[in-house]
Amino acid sequence: MPNDRALNIKHIAALVAINMLYACVGICTKMAALQTPASWPYFLWFGGAVAIIGLYAILWQQVLRRIDLSTAYMFKGTTLIFTMLIAALLFGEAITIPNIIGSVIIITGITLLARS
Repeated sequence: MPNDRALNIKHIAALVAINMLYACVGICTKMAALQTPASWPYFLWFGGAVAIIGLYAILWQQVLRRIDLSTAYMFKGTTLIFTMLIAALLFGEAITIPNIIGSVIIITGITLLARS
């Protein structure tokens, strides 16, 4: 009988997509910070962040029904990479050599753990 909680490409894609979604919280909070406090755009952006976190929580629970927590949690590091890329693309923030080195370490760690 195959292990129903085994990691496969569908699970990996779901984990990456959910972490990408979570990285979008940074967009909403940064956009909220650029607004006048207590204005409608301010509340809309923060509301968007709360909505994304709520959706993320629901999706994360669904993933944990299919994958062991220790396996799913190792993919949390991809959120940092997605956040860095989004910040660079949307807000023009710099990606430094230490950022790249850290990203390579995260990806290497995920790859090594996923293979074992």
